[in-house]
Amino acid sequence: MALSPSRFPSARECPAAAWFAHHFGADLPRGLRAEADAMSWESFVASYCQGAGPVRLGQFACTDTERPAGRLGPQARNYRATIAVGDQLGTCSVAASGPIAALTAMLHERGITVETLRFHQLRSGGITATFIHGSNGIRTEWAMGLAEDPAQAALRAVIACANRLLGA
Repeated sequence: MALSPSRFPSARECPAAAWFAHHFGADLPRGLRAEADAMSWESFVASYCQGAGPVRLGQFACTDTERPAGRLGPQARNYRATIAVGDQLGTCSVAASGPIAALTAMLHERGITVETLRFHQLRSGGITATFIHGSNGIRTEWAMGLAEDPAQAALRAVIACANRLLGA
């Protein structure tokens, strides 16, 4: 389910930092607070949740049908996704420790570097907000993903971060 700022009352007028604190019961990550004070929540979402951009995520799934009970401990899982970069659409598969690592590896295969420097995830009222401070080795950017599912929120944040790194 896509979330838009219009879903929230007074998102257009309320400063983003205050709106987030009221709805999530916590402050925005430290690197975002000053800028968020000068933006409405609606503007903040438009800036940091970039759904539009050259990088788009289609289907994303863990393809392991079941895990044998005899295999204990952390192990890589297999993931497959459809990713578009500009007008190039492709499907890729990787083995990784989790969905964020898998998506990061898939983007790297396409020449897009997103190194996660900081990760914050908060849940309130059935919505998860994920914040990623990422780097491409040259610059850093913050991004946010919103979704009902925490993994989906994280994936959206990674894509938003990739788009912000490519866009500036």
